[in-house]
Amino acid sequence: MKKRYRCTVCDHVYDPAEGDPANGIAPGTAFEELPADWSCPDCGAQKADFEEMS
Repeated sequence: MKKRYRCTVCDHVYDPAEGDPANGIAPGTAFEELPADWSCPDCGAQKADFEEMS
């Protein structure tokens, strides 16, 4: 199971099972595979603003 990540700014959760289809990220895409310029779809925070969920 791929790990989920939470935005530390707005609490949006990136779930690899869902991806981010609205921004061209297919379901099944691991967080580590997201482009470096990907940002939070809810608040626009940078990828670096996400933390791994346990």
